[in-house]
Amino acid sequence: MKENFIAEKEKYTTQPDFWNDSKKAELLLKEIKLNKDWLLIFNKAKNGVDDAEVLFDFQKEGAATEEEVDIAYKKALEEVDHLEFKSTLNKPEDVMGAIVEINAGAGGTESCDWASMLARMYQMWAEKNKFKVKELDKVDGDVAGLKSITLEIDGEFAYGYLMGENGVHRLVRISPFDSNSRRHTSFVSVFVYPIVDDTIEITVSPSEMEWDTFRAQGAGGQNVNKVETAVRVRHLPTGIVIECQETRSQSQNREKALQMLKSKLYELEIRKRNEERDKIEGNKMKIEWGSQIRSYVLHPYKLVKDVRTGCETSQAQDVLDGNLDEFIKSFLLYRNNPNPEPVNYNIED
Repeated sequence: MKENFIAEKEKYTTQPDFWNDSKKAELLLKEIKLNKDWLLIFNKAKNGVDDAEVLFDFQKEGAATEEEVDIAYKKALEEVDHLEFKSTLNKPEDVMGAIVEINAGAGGTESCDWASMLARMYQMWAEKNKFKVKELDKVDGDVAGLKSITLEIDGEFAYGYLMGENGVHRLVRISPFDSNSRRHTSFVSVFVYPIVDDTIEITVSPSEMEWDTFRAQGAGGQNVNKVETAVRVRHLPTGIVIECQETRSQSQNREKALQMLKSKLYELEIRKRNEERDKIEGNKMKIEWGSQIRSYVLHPYKLVKDVRTGCETSQAQDVLDGNLDEFIKSFLLYRNNPNPEPVNYNIED
């Protein structure tokens, strides 16, 4: 029983030497909190089902109305649905915060504008879910939009929710930059990886890193950064490159860049582990960097459709305003299906 597990773990927190190993203590407290959260969600679902059953019995005896039973049933269904959804977040890394990298693909200004639209979409989604968002790095497009942007989304399960966003996002629309009002297709890649914390040991040798500094990008005039506070680190064994210009402090940017590097290395290990698992299980689903995952059509009709799960909606603007929950939920349920059947989907240009 989870109650017994929580009670047993909480005994350790009262011991005098509990904080002698702060990392171990923080990890245990996090474990206790997560189990309490799961228990709360389970109890809500169980109580909802119990209440609906009692009201149904009352209705048969004339002591409750059909409307009351319907309300209780819908509430119970929502709680059970939420429990099923949360149960998909069962990997150790799912609970972590997320780094979201967005990079414009081929298409010049069109793709840069699409990258800025996606950045706004994820920022709005994070705000709706009361997550904290930081802009760690940004490169503006030559005319409009963004060539690239890196966001930190901090909150419990942010990575678990967003890990399914990895891949290429495709936009079809009438270009606002085309004087002939022609339809254009743009592509932007999104890469999501978990934020490692102090409870995860990842050692990176200084000899494996190359550091550079440069001036942070900013508006002209008085806002130009005249000091090289932005940093770039290259991890030689993997070729991973991290840039950070979050603050005007070079030391703080170095610290954040190192954390981002460790996070990427951790994600790399997760991916290797998943690839080995997929080979063993013969899983049909492949989550690979560079794969097209979703199409957003704004012309000649409105449609957003996930090519993996078949989840779709005609409320394209709602999705671009950060209402991603249905797509996130459908992917997580799809990921946990032992025999998923991907939906083949293609929109003709």
